[in-house]
Amino acid sequence: MTETNFPAPPMNPEAAPFYAAAAEGRFLVPRCTACGRTHWYPRAQCPFCFGPVTWEAASGTGTIYSYSVMRRAKPVTTIAYVTLAEGPTMLTSLVDCDVDRLRIGQAVRLVWKPTQAGEAAGPPLPCFTLV
Repeated sequence: MTETNFPAPPMNPEAAPFYAAAAEGRFLVPRCTACGRTHWYPRAQCPFCFGPVTWEAASGTGTIYSYSVMRRAKPVTTIAYVTLAEGPTMLTSLVDCDVDRLRIGQAVRLVWKPTQAGEAAGPPLPCFTLV
């Protein structure tokens, strides 16, 4: 199996706490302090009520909501929407698994994958694999 080389994600101030925690191996999700809902993608304000957000530790588990296998890509690449145990659904990559055994509703767990930013290493990227 050939390893996928992930490019470093774009950096912005709203995602800085997430990537700082990721560098330490911790997975965080934003939660609104006003309405209490978690969401994904990192934002300075809650997308539901526009309240302030805080970051909290997440379990790193979820289920496959939908996925697409790009068989013509070398190596074969799988992108997916994963619904986290904490509630939000995030776009991610499924890695280190047999793509022919993937099914909607399967349990997945977080794995961190290295990224490349030019010559230097970028922040780790949250991907998922089958439990």
